[in-house]
Order: sequence, then C-alpha cells, then structure tokens
Amino acid sequence: MAFSPLHDDWTVEAVSGPVPEGVVGRRVPATVPGQVHTDLLSAGLIIDPFDGDAESAQQWIGDTSWRFSTTFSWHDDGSVRHDLVALGLDTVATIELNGRVVARTENQHRSYRVDVREALVEGENALTVTFAAPVAEAEARAERHGALPHVNHHPFNMLRKQASSFGWDWGVDVAGAGIWRAIGLDAWSGVRIASVRPLVGVDQDTDQGTDAATGTLDVRVALEWDGVTTADQRVAVEVTSPEGDRVADASVEVTTGTADAALELVVPDARLWWPLGHGDQPLYAVSVTAAPAGDGEGGGAPDATTASWASRVGFRTVRVDTTPDADGTPFVVLVNERVVQVRGANWIPDHAFVTEIDRDRYRRRVADATEANMNLLRVWGGGIYESDDFYDACDEAGVLVWQDFLFACAAYAEEDWLAVEVEAEAREAITRLSPHPSLIIWNGNNENIWGFVDWGWKAELQGRTWGEGYYRELLPRLVAELDGTRAYSPGSPFSFGDPVQSYDDVHPNDHRHGTMHIWDVWNQRDYTAYRDYPARFVSEFGFQGPPAWSTLVGSVHDEPMDPYGHQMLVHQKADEGNLKLERGMRGHLPASATIEDWHWATQLNQAAAIRFGIEHFRSLAPLNTGTIVWQLNDDWPVTSWAAVDFAEHRKPLWFALRDCYAPRLATIQPRGDSLALVLLNDVDDAWAGDVVLRRTTFAGEVLDEVVLPGVVDARGSAELVVPPALVDALDPAAELLVALLPGFGSGRALWDAAEVVDQRLDPDPVTTEVVRDGDAWVVTVTARSYARDVTLLVDVVDPGATVDRGLVTLLTGESAAFRVTVVDGADAVDGAAFAGSGVLRHANGLLQAVAP
Repeated sequence: MAFSPLHDDWTVEAVSGPVPEGVVGRRVPATVPGQVHTDLLSAGLIIDPFDGDAESAQQWIGDTSWRFSTTFSWHDDGSVRHDLVALGLDTVATIELNGRVVARTENQHRSYRVDVREALVEGENALTVTFAAPVAEAEARAERHGALPHVNHHPFNMLRKQASSFGWDWGVDVAGAGIWRAIGLDAWSGVRIASVRPLVGVDQDTDQGTDAATGTLDVRVALEWDGVTTADQRVAVEVTSPEGDRVADASVEVTTGTADAALELVVPDARLWWPLGHGDQPLYAVSVTAAPAGDGEGGGAPDATTASWASRVGFRTVRVDTTPDADGTPFVVLVNERVVQVRGANWIPDHAFVTEIDRDRYRRRVADATEANMNLLRVWGGGIYESDDFYDACDEAGVLVWQDFLFACAAYAEEDWLAVEVEAEAREAITRLSPHPSLIIWNGNNENIWGFVDWGWKAELQGRTWGEGYYRELLPRLVAELDGTRAYSPGSPFSFGDPVQSYDDVHPNDHRHGTMHIWDVWNQRDYTAYRDYPARFVSEFGFQGPPAWSTLVGSVHDEPMDPYGHQMLVHQKADEGNLKLERGMRGHLPASATIEDWHWATQLNQAAAIRFGIEHFRSLAPLNTGTIVWQLNDDWPVTSWAAVDFAEHRKPLWFALRDCYAPRLATIQPRGDSLALVLLNDVDDAWAGDVVLRRTTFAGEVLDEVVLPGVVDARGSAELVVPPALVDALDPAAELLVALLPGFGSGRALWDAAEVVDQRLDPDPVTTEVVRDGDAWVVTVTARSYARDVTLLVDVVDPGATVDRGLVTLLTGESAAFRVTVVDGADAVDGAAFAGSGVLRHANGLLQAVAP
C-alpha cells in the first residue's frame, strides 16, 4: 500500500470574478498544501494582506473562482484500487482528472476519497481543482435556501467553511480558496484500514494520588475492501509503553467484506495520564495492522499487502458533573475522578491562513499556555478542527482540550443540503481525534443557543430550523456512538438541568447553572462588574488591548499614529472597539497624552481587568470551578482580547494570567462590609503558616500589623477575615494593605483601596541598573516608593527581544530583576535602552506629578 502525495508543480489562476487587470489570465505557481492569498503574495500580485488597509483592496479574492492545476506521471503498479485522497479542500470544489469530473466537494472540515482508476492514464495525467468563489457561493446559498441569522457581514453559516475566515470581531476578512491539507493517490489492494478508534478505559478505582491502574483499550477498526480479494484478514493491535516495551497485544480474523473489527486489550499497571499540575502524561503507542490471514492463499498477489495505522493514547477517565445542588447546577471537570479546577483560555486559529501554522508554531502557543499556568484550551467553534500537531502538543504537555463542533454565532439549517455534510464532518472529527487523551469535552456550538433566546432570531427564523437538532440530538448521539469516553455539552454557554425544560425556564446564560459567557463587561459595563457574577463556570470573558508596539506599527502606518486613525481602525474589528477601550479606562487610569501612553495604558487596563475578574472567580471556589479567558492568541496583527499577539509577543495580559492562574494564589477580596484574604491551593500539599497583614504607606512606613494563622488543605481554599480596624483606617490615596505569606505562591497579596487615577503615586518611583549576563541583559529595577505594574516593553527596542517577567509591583525598597534576551545576541543592542523612556513603564508614569 502506498500513498503518493501530489504536492508538486501546481499553478493557480483566476477563473471568473472581479479580477484585477494584472491578474487576469495569469497562471502563477501554487503551494500545496496552501491557500490562494499566499500564492498571490508569493507571486508579487498582491501586497501583504495584513498590512495597512490591504484587506479592503483584496476583497475581490473572495469573490473570485480559482482553479488549481498540476500534472503528474502515473504507471499502474498492479494495485486494485487507486484512490484520489484530498484531506482538506477549501471549500466548494470540482475535481477533474484528465478532463473528467471525478468529485464535487463542499466541506472544508472533512476529507474526500474517490476511486479514480478509470480516469487515470499511463504516463502524464492532468489534475485540476476548481473552487467556487466563497463569498459569492455563500450569498447564493442564502438566496436559494433563505438567509439565516448570523453575526458579521457575510453569510458564513451557509457553507461548511471556517467561519472566521470571513472576518470576525478580531479577525481579518480573507475568505479564499485552496488545497489546504494533503492531496495524493493511494494505491492499495485487499483491505484498507479506513479508521481506528482506540477508546481507553480504567477498570479500577483511581483514588487521589494513584498513578497506575488497569487500563483497558477498546479498539474499533473500520475496514474497506477492494471488491476483488477473497482472502480473510487478520487485524492485530499492539500497545507499547512510553519506554518502548510491548505491554499488550491482540488479534482477530475477519472474513472478506467485514466492515468493522473490535478488539479489547487489557494493560496491567497502566500509568495514568493526568492534566498539568496533577501528575505525569505517559503516552502509550498503539499500532494496528491488517494482513491476509495464514499464508494468504486464494487472494492472489494483491492480498500480500499489509495495511497499518499508528497513534498514541493516554489512560484516563473523564467526567463532567452537572448534578444540581443547592446553588444551581455546577460544571465540574473530573479526570481520573479528581476534580480539576480549570484555568484556561479560548483558542482561535493561530494564523488567518491556517496552512502557515506548522508544528513548531503550535508547540510555541501551547507553551504560552502552560507557562501561564493554564491547564485547558478551548478550541472555539468558528475555527477549524486543528491539526494533530496541536493535539499532540497538548497530550504531551497535559493541557486539556475542550473542542467545539464548528458552529458559531449563527443559525444553521438542519435540512439535508447542509445536514449530510454536518454528520459526515462530525463523524470524521470524532474518529480522528479519538486517540488524544487531552481531548475531554465535545461542545455543540458557540453561543447559538444563547443567540436563539436573546438575539432576536425567533422572529427572523419564523419557525425554521436553526441548529438545535444538531446540538441536542445528532451530535450527542454521534459522540455516544463513536467515543463515549468524552463528555458532551450542547453549547457554550449552556445551563444544564432538566432536558424537558424550555430555555424560558432556564436561561442558557444563567450564572447559577453550568457555563456562562460574560460580555456585558467590555461591551457596556466597567470591569468591576465581574463581581456581580457568582458564576459556576465562566467559559468566555475578556477585555481588549492592542498588540505589542512593534506588531502594531509593523502593520499600521497612519501619520500621525492615532487611536482613531484609518489603518488603526482597520486593525480594530470590534464594534466601537477603541471607544470601549477609552471608556474601560475611565475611573482606573488617567487619559493618555500621547499614542505611546495610550498604547501602554490600554495594554495595562486589559491586564488589570482580566486579573480582577479571574481573582474574583477563583476566590469563589469551590462554587466556581473554572475560567476560560477569551483569548490566548491572534490570527493577524490586531487590537484584540489576546494575551499573545500575532507576532508571538506576550502582552502584559499574559504576565497577569501567569500570576493569577498560579496554582497557589492569595487574593484579597471584598466580603460583606469588610475584606477577606482568600487562599487558593491547587496543589497536592496542604499549607500552614503565619499570615502577616500590614497597613503601609506608599513610602513604606508600616502603620499597623496583625499576624494571623493560615491553613489551607491540599486542592482546597480558605478565607481569613481581615480585621476591620486595618481596613477602616486605610487612606485609599496614600496607603495599601499588604498580606505576607512566606512559602505560599508569590508570597504576598496586595489590596489597593483606590484606583491608580485616585492614588497619590510618585510618577517616577524607580531607579535602574543594567548589566550584561552572557547573551542577555539584566535590568534591575528598585523602588524608591510604591511602584505599580513595572513592565519592560522590550520590543520597542528590538522586535525580537523577550523579557521573562512583567507587571511586577514593588513596595518601597524592593528590587526586581528583568532578564532580556535578544535573538541576535546581547551585542546587537545597547542594553541601556531597555531601561529607557517608553520601554520601562509602570502605572505611576501615567500620572502627572502631584504635590506630596
């Protein structure tokens, strides 16, 4: 059996549409896998689609039909079947081989396989793939079938195509076409392994702290026969330990034409797979083969072929507890029957042109998550089912994956013209991703149930289908049929309860029940309103901030730079986004005098908002069992909710997330008329020690001090009431409350009784020293007085520079060392620049000098 990629010598040309004169009739080299935008860019026919206002000038690409063509040499090797296999076509396409139509496709999210032996010729063959114009096709289907409610400007819900490629409130509109995954010829005889679902189980109880159990593996093998062979086949499975030792094997003989084989294996003393922070991530190799039984007599030469499949699994159990309790309905994730406090982020495609995402880029993003103390990524429903490279990285890092089915912010028809594709893609996705232990939850959709209830869809739909049948019937049935080892949620947000209840009885976005999205904060309300929500589980919430300075000025060229400049607003997709940034700072930070101050202040406010929200939600544990911030990453240079920008710079928000997602967190929170110190201890060890509470001035003078005993259980939380005398005496403008907890997390918690704008902070509170340390520069910052959120914006000096910490608040007399690494080495820059104006920033510096 042999799969031969057909990735060479492709060209692309415009077939019809509003094609510019310089492109008409041009046939240019095409990269496969790839996308038409990147081919046009490589050919010099367009500028960088992310630069300036190129987006609007290039809208013609999505209104144009494109033809990809290649030739290849083929010679009959005697195989019975010669299949053309396309793992990803974007999207509505006609495939022709030697002028003969061999397939028509209309779903980016699935693969296609067709026997083309009759169309092949000895020697040179011509293959073309012609794509319909995606925007025009979506609009035509809306006209044909009737438009359905959706967000944004294109009817993306008419096609099974990545929704965000049509633009989103953080994404560029670059709907295009292309052969986006591998394509090739698969020559085979006898039997082919069509798919494998290696479903894991754990047979014995897994008590807290248990790292091994009896693992079970239920291997479901789908077989396809060539229609000629008469030889029975032996299907064999072998399991290998992480150390390379064979630990289990089994085989079964199947007769000709058998479509499915099932093998059950037992792995004694299997090491359990755990999420990050709970244990290790041992991965067991699983290999499956299908070969003629016995000596293969009776089937002829083609039966001598062996089919094979290989992947990895991790032994673990998964459950989501939504049993109603006195407070409503929880959403508790359990892995190996251990409660996992979710500290997560939402994931979008990491590049607007998804073929530009390689294995290393996936791994860098997953590292951004783990190094920020995250243990879950939610793959959002407006993107794609990601490459196995993504899930492999999560498997190895212990990052749990919540996978949305690909439905987002729209109504979707349930009639056959769309439903047949929905079922086909769901079956393929569930099957393909079944080996990955990191994948724990399948989720029906993003915000569509909420949209049906609250966004005025009912009047527009007038009784038509909108997707509910997918979320409540089809998808849960397919998950149960194909992979019952994972949990299923109908949607996000979703209020779990009696399934016969209507959405009028239990609102889908009720903070008391299940999962919640909080978007009135950011869109209408100040971020302090997060405290209005004692939410059980928050699966979306976020606050915007611009990308790193070098990322911003690398794509925005307004003269002068201005928050409301034309190109700046091209790179701000949220409705009234920069107005909301401005409003969101009111009462927290002073108005900005320069574009540089605006950039720093909006980044700082983004971090402050999310830090505020997460510390509130975490402080509610065990009532609250998780937060998934919107969002980890960007797909182009843009002002957005991301913690890591498109150029892979970690924004100040990332450093805030690393701190407030720490397994051990101390936070001071309002409780009634006073304050409480809340200890979150998401580790396996209990903690006990003295807690020192101090009221201090910004100059460092200790005005009062109380020592309290602190105790918190392993994987537990505790609250210590702050003595009212400490709180009542605070001068909000000149004093703060400090809690010192040596050996617990960062060792302290701070309470500012006033916002920056209302504090008498020294606008120049620090001194610096810069020294070289090998290939890095170390900037030591020392506080002369209270200095809030000290940060080095190192990319201002060198876009390739990175720094190991940020948002460091210093009490008077304290010092912090920032290690700066430069891609080209320390000699490439003057280290003093990293302590210079516009690079060394803090909240204090946003204030004008005030009298003492």
